[in-house]
Amino acid sequence: MARQGYPGDMTATPLPHIEAPAAEDYLRLDRQICFSLHAASRAFNGVYRVVLKDLGLTYPQYLVMLVLWEQGELPVKQLGEHLRLDSGTLSPLLKRLEAAGLVRRERSTHDERSVHIHLTDEGTALRERALLVPRRIGAATGLKLDEIEELRTRLDRLTSALDSADLDLDSEDVDRNPDAEDPEEAPGCARP
Repeated sequence: MARQGYPGDMTATPLPHIEAPAAEDYLRLDRQICFSLHAASRAFNGVYRVVLKDLGLTYPQYLVMLVLWEQGELPVKQLGEHLRLDSGTLSPLLKRLEAAGLVRRERSTHDERSVHIHLTDEGTALRERALLVPRRIGAATGLKLDEIEELRTRLDRLTSALDSADLDLDSEDVDRNPDAEDPEEAPGCARP
């Protein structure tokens, strides 16, 4: 009697064909990758809220500090580019970080329109206390380190694809997944 299901075994039983969902199933909330990302983001924010409480930082403030710890002094414009935030969103964050004594804002001597953000000694010292944050977050995910790296790589690839997406495609092109073998597979925001 032949074994079934082992790689390389010529008598292995083939997997049954899985039917693609009906078109209307793509409109189900539980099929939307964008909603899964939204829900995961909200869950992350809840975990970060608890983990960052001891540092006295909110999640967006923590992101600002990460960039400054990594890059050092930066103009507000470059800081916003790193964080994908506009100055209207970033300015209140920076004011609160300055009020907490973690950063200092200074006008550029070369260009009065440009404001540079510097870490204070207290802001630099906070980095040591923040070293445990990534481990606590990693543990909260329940994922192994290689799984976290793979997920981050896939999310970076997704972000890049969305940033470069040609949204001026005609509706027929938008409704089709160019990599799908089944023309009924519509990617949109839904998970295949």
